Amino acid sequence: MHFKEMMPGLGEKFGIEVQVISKPREEYATEPYSRLGLPGAPAIMIGEEVLVEKADISEDKLDSAIRRQL
Repeated sequence: MHFKEMMPGLGEKFGIEVQVISKPREEYATEPYSRLGLPGAPAIMIGEEVLVEKADISEDKLDSAIRRQL
């Protein structure tokens, strides 16, 4: 399942803030973006941990990662 489909219920389910950063795909390929040290898009991070980069994630894997961080 794509993260955008899972996202609406995550904050409610775990009582956490979900922040989405969305930019035009071209902006992620710029030098200023690469200097930020963030993963290539699309990506999912929890805190400083990159769970997945340039791929989708299963709901079970995302659920487990969130539970580890709580």
